[in-house]
Order: sequence, then C-alpha cells, then structure tokens
Amino acid sequence: MTGSTKFDGEWIRRFHPSDESEFRLFCFPHAGGSASYYYALSEALAPDLDMLAIQYPGRQDRRAEGCIVSLAELADRTYAALRQAEDGRPAVFFGHSMGSIVAFEVARRYQDDTGAAPAWLFASGYPAPSRLRGGTVHRRDDAGILDELRAVGGTAPVWLEDADLMASILPAVRGDYTAVETHPRVPDVKLTCPVTMLTGDDDPHTTIAEAEAWGEHTSDEFSLHVFQGGHFYLDQHAPEITDIISTTVKGIIR
Repeated sequence: MTGSTKFDGEWIRRFHPSDESEFRLFCFPHAGGSASYYYALSEALAPDLDMLAIQYPGRQDRRAEGCIVSLAELADRTYAALRQAEDGRPAVFFGHSMGSIVAFEVARRYQDDTGAAPAWLFASGYPAPSRLRGGTVHRRDDAGILDELRAVGGTAPVWLEDADLMASILPAVRGDYTAVETHPRVPDVKLTCPVTMLTGDDDPHTTIAEAEAWGEHTSDEFSLHVFQGGHFYLDQHAPEITDIISTTVKGIIR
C-alpha cells in the first residue's frame, strides 16, 4: 500500500506512508475531530514512524454515514477495521480527548481477542476510564454545543461564526459527545502494555488526579506528562509531544 492515503474502506488515513518503519502509530481523534487533525503529527514523525489516523463515520467524506453514538460500537467497528489493516508490524496507539477512550477500548479488544495489547498506549486530555464524568453536552441545543467548543478551544473563532460550516460539523460533535458522555466507567480493566498520559494543567475536562488514574489501567509502567495549557494544549506543544512519542518508540525497539 506504499503511497496510499486511504485504505481499509473508509476507516484509515495514511498521510506519509513508511513501510520501513518498525512500528505503526494509530491515532484516534477527539470528539467532532477527524483524521486530518493528525496530519502535522504524521509529517513530523515520518519517515521514522508510520502513522495511520482513524476516520470516524459522520464527518468530512464520511458525513453521509451518520455518527456512531455508542462508544462501544465505535470501538468494535474500529477494532475490526484495524485488524483488517494489519501487516505484521506492532502497533502503538495515541488518542486525544474522546480518542483516548476509544483507543483504550480498542486496545482492550485487542488484548481480549489476541492475548496481547498494543505495544504502547498514549492517552491525552481525558480522565481515565475509571474516572469518566458522564455529561450533558450532547443534550444541549446547537448554541449550547457552540459554547462548549468555545470553552475547550481547538476550533478557530472565525469558524465558529460560520453558520454553514457549523451546520455541517455540529452533528458529529453532538454524536461524539453522546458516545463518550454515555459510556460507563470501567474501573477494573488493566492493559498489559505501558501507558503514557499527557494533559494540560488548565484542562476543564481533566484534573491531574483524573490523569494520574490512567496508571490504574496498566499492569506495566505508567508515566504522566503535564503541559501548560488547556484541553488543546498539544497544539502549543507539538515538538515536545512528537519527541515523547518518537523517544518512547525508539525505546521499545531497543
């Protein structure tokens, strides 16, 4: 599949193919987000790491499909797509916000099904599975959801004032918030792979204690990195995050 940007149906985007990389990094978007959010990270990691970004239904070229409003179903279908795309190389997962919970649930399915978790899990900007808060954002009207987008950042203010653009995006945001806010807590599941958690020190969605609780979900090593910033702290700390991922994967290889 060298040179391709889309394969395995509609689920995966591969922006900078690297068949020589020893590992593959699968990236899971935030609520309302798309695979393209990870384009810059893919570019920064290439060619040392082959990055594949998940494209959930209900956005961009998959908008006509509608959203999956059950996180368990989203994890089931993502897991099936990733298994079909396997090429023998070990996988590393990275998920931001809702994507961290999707990544955890997909890793959990890998472990239950094959007996082995992915090589590493990076979680970012969301409470641990045992600390999920629930929430009611998905039940707000459109104006209320726009207020949430303003509060968490990550969306250019000029876009929030574009009525046509927002009309095309809000169904995916509402659907994703429905999925993650109605997903039950998972208090007793441990992955056998190491877990690295990254978060901002001023994230309204994640306290430091909720971030530290990710350590309860691995029987291997755990590390926590706290950055200055809010929910989308990673937009301001891209070089540091790239370095953490790259250094970690090189450590696995050794």
